[in-house]
Amino acid sequence: MLHIKIHQMYQQSMKVAQIATALKVSRPTVYKYLKMTYEDALHEFDGKACSRKKKLDAYRDWIIAWLEEYPHLSSAQVHDWLLERYPDLSVGSSTVRTYVKEIREIYQIEKKRVVRHYEAIPEQPMGKQIQVDWGETRQRTKDGKMIKLYFIAFVLAHSRMKYVEWRERPFTTKDTIHCHENAFQFYGGRPSEIVYDQDHLIAINENAGDVLLTNEFQAYVNERKFRIHLCRRADPESKGMIENVVKYIKRNFADSRVYRHIEDWNDRSMRWLERTGNHNVHQTTKKRPAEVFSVEKQHLQPVLSLLSFESIRTESIARNVSKDNTIRYRSNRYTVPIGTYSSVKKKMVFLEVTEQERLLIRESPEGEVIADHRVSKESGKLIQRRDHLRDRSKGIEELKQQVLTYFEDREAASDYLGELSKRYPRYRRDQFNIIRDVATMYPSHLTMALEKCSQESLFSANDFRDVVHYLAILADDGCDTKPDTERPKKSGIQVATRPIQAYTDILKGVTAK
Repeated sequence: MLHIKIHQMYQQSMKVAQIATALKVSRPTVYKYLKMTYEDALHEFDGKACSRKKKLDAYRDWIIAWLEEYPHLSSAQVHDWLLERYPDLSVGSSTVRTYVKEIREIYQIEKKRVVRHYEAIPEQPMGKQIQVDWGETRQRTKDGKMIKLYFIAFVLAHSRMKYVEWRERPFTTKDTIHCHENAFQFYGGRPSEIVYDQDHLIAINENAGDVLLTNEFQAYVNERKFRIHLCRRADPESKGMIENVVKYIKRNFADSRVYRHIEDWNDRSMRWLERTGNHNVHQTTKKRPAEVFSVEKQHLQPVLSLLSFESIRTESIARNVSKDNTIRYRSNRYTVPIGTYSSVKKKMVFLEVTEQERLLIRESPEGEVIADHRVSKESGKLIQRRDHLRDRSKGIEELKQQVLTYFEDREAASDYLGELSKRYPRYRRDQFNIIRDVATMYPSHLTMALEKCSQESLFSANDFRDVVHYLAILADDGCDTKPDTERPKKSGIQVATRPIQAYTDILKGVTAK
């Protein structure tokens, strides 16, 4: 196929360099195939296939299938997948790399590379430092669905010995502390310094080197007595080592691997660390992390005593509060008290599910319960409590009392407003606002309007307003409703009139006799 493609492109007046670039082959290869006939190329291919057997030929179909489905796979990842499927396979990484390169060239499977640059950092002495960071991936399940997974990664700065732990939900501070304890057990000790990014799980703020940790993590640091080194914001190069580990976990272990359940995923992750992550030669140190760690382990400080607080054993779930003062849990929305949401800073609460299927919501992992709901078995529901709703009755009652101050007969006015509340329960505030506006503009007509509306059963703020306007108009026009002293005097102007004959002449009519 390569011979046919090269000759076809050459007949289309393409240059050798263009053909080599398009087919991802070298220019000498293009020249070689241009000089060969189809029969010569076929004979050479058959001869090579018969005479030169390669160690990975037995796994060729698997490798081709993986590369065709996931073209971005690296040779190191292909190597790990082979070892996972065939644990007894003994083959070097360079052999796999050469074989994968050949497969890519034959089948024209291009690999897209993403290049990221990091600043070199000095080597750390043994047992001094661990770097920690968090990451997340999206994995395909055996049912074909996508699920988001979260992980925390540790790496010893000297030996590059790695540890990783996964969750199906976002990490909390308790989870972070619990994973630290597991990592110390994995390493057989702890370093004197741990490097972190400015993550909200451990740090509240950092100002010119003054670090303010969360209360829970500060208590943990005080008990374990290790130093904290917090990186500057938006400065991944200062912790490029752990950044590369996070990338390595995503691209070598997690990428395109099928997820079953979290216990299986964590178990496969640990076996990957033993088989690949901590076994392969590190490209910077040119040593195997597991072998260097056997020496560095002696320089770690022992972690023997148990923690005095057992809060790390209980897990809580962190959730952000939406602007409508609700949180999401298992496809449902649960309310929290009005005012919990903050538009200034993202508000996070912590959930705990009890054995009685109660959902407890706290503002801090150990704080007071601000909401208590029964866990719903349905989906897409809003689970709401009355005490979480806005108390509208208080504001309406204050408005009613304000309106009553405009009336002389407050008892009659209170009865009238009460009737409005019964007839317009959803629009009480609007009804009271209309009457208040009218009372402000026409205070002298309120008593008469109230009597008229009560007698005629006109129980509507709009009717009340119309009555007041009518009374005001009558007062301005000097109608009988005004006292004689307030009636305007008649003017002495005489109005001219025409005889009826003038109109009949205009209309060409005849005067009736």
